Amino acid sequence: MLDLAAQGPASLPALDLAAHGPASLPVLDLAAHGPASLFLPAHGVGGATDLPVPFFYAVVGATWALTISFAVLALAWKTPKLQGPEPDVQEPPRRPWLAIVGLVLGAWFIGSLFLGPDDTSNGGIGALYVLVWVGLVPLALVAGHVWKDLSPWRSLQWLIGRVSGRPNGFVVLPERWGYWPAVAGIFAFVWLELVSPSAGDVMTVRTWVAGYLVWVVVGAVVAGPRWLDRADPFDAYSALVAHLSPFVRNRRPELHNSLRSLVHVPVAPGLVTLVAVLLGSTAFDSFAASQTWQSRTPSVVVDTLVLLTFCAVAALAFQAAARATGGVSRQERAALPGLMAHSLVPIVVGYIFAHYLSYLLERGQGVVIALLQPFGIAEDASITYFLSERPDLLSTLKVGFVVLGHVLAVVSAHDKALAVLPRSHRLTGQLAMLLLMVGYTFTGIYLLLSV
Repeated sequence: MLDLAAQGPASLPALDLAAHGPASLPVLDLAAHGPASLFLPAHGVGGATDLPVPFFYAVVGATWALTISFAVLALAWKTPKLQGPEPDVQEPPRRPWLAIVGLVLGAWFIGSLFLGPDDTSNGGIGALYVLVWVGLVPLALVAGHVWKDLSPWRSLQWLIGRVSGRPNGFVVLPERWGYWPAVAGIFAFVWLELVSPSAGDVMTVRTWVAGYLVWVVVGAVVAGPRWLDRADPFDAYSALVAHLSPFVRNRRPELHNSLRSLVHVPVAPGLVTLVAVLLGSTAFDSFAASQTWQSRTPSVVVDTLVLLTFCAVAALAFQAAARATGGVSRQERAALPGLMAHSLVPIVVGYIFAHYLSYLLERGQGVVIALLQPFGIAEDASITYFLSERPDLLSTLKVGFVVLGHVLAVVSAHDKALAVLPRSHRLTGQLAMLLLMVGYTFTGIYLLLSV
């Protein structure tokens, strides 16, 4: 077995597909190599980025993003069409059968992580990094905020609250806390995944998960289910993305214009920072995979500062662009970033798909196989690298996701600006935001190109 603890991730050179071709990506025979070969220290389970985007695809994508943006601003509707009150329907209760499924899956994950092998073959590591973190996005897009039904921590809070007679906890979570607890949780996770030198070490992952369990379960018992809404990083992330789901609205199946539900992302302190950490950390991940960054001497302090810088720049630039308008009072100007923050969600989702698509579909196969093998299932299974063997298709998808996310973001921001800006500043007040979103998209495509 390869001793990665001794050799380090630097001993694994990046595969040059231009030189080797897709044929150099053989189907991994787990029976021969074992599941341990799936989990490497970088990113916890190996590099998370897809193949680099060819220059031609990047130029075409960037040109389309720029052209569509200005077309939307100059020619699109002149009055808001996506705004309106949220449907006055009571949120459905948790579905018991999904709660049971969540308890089973939660127990399977915890058991695999804490009772499984004490090396990188532990399937719980991949379950956290691939199935939970990356898989959460397509799950929320397709099924809405189903995490709320599946969450075993909500089931534990419900049970403890029922026994104690305190279903809503013992204290009221202050409104001024907003999303800040979730910001702390998400940053803690992306730091573990992207910065920690032992991200793939099973003891490190066990320690992080143990801390996460204390954070969410104890907090939920004390502050009630509201704590899970605003402090569980995965719950908050799922809820954010679920507002973009075209198939589910308010956790009820309903085919609808997802931009109409996106505007109802709850505005609270920390919302802009929450979205900025998601956006900035993904950009940092792509940047950190570049040859220039990989060739340097690793430093946890430097990596942490650069990750913070990416997140801070994303947040501060958005704050500045949202406030760059005239005709509003100081109080109204201060509220604009929160009112516009939902428009960044499509960019986050588009870049997640562009950055992690093959990671989810291909490494995800290996993770599922590793989780099933202790039960004597899928012992002879193999992984099919469908996307990695088709670089043209993968490049097209990557650029397409970035551009689509950009277009949806521009449309959403344009419509919201029409609703909140004074009539005399509806055009000029959007210029800074438009330029920022174009900058986000060009940066995203450049990072995909340069990896």
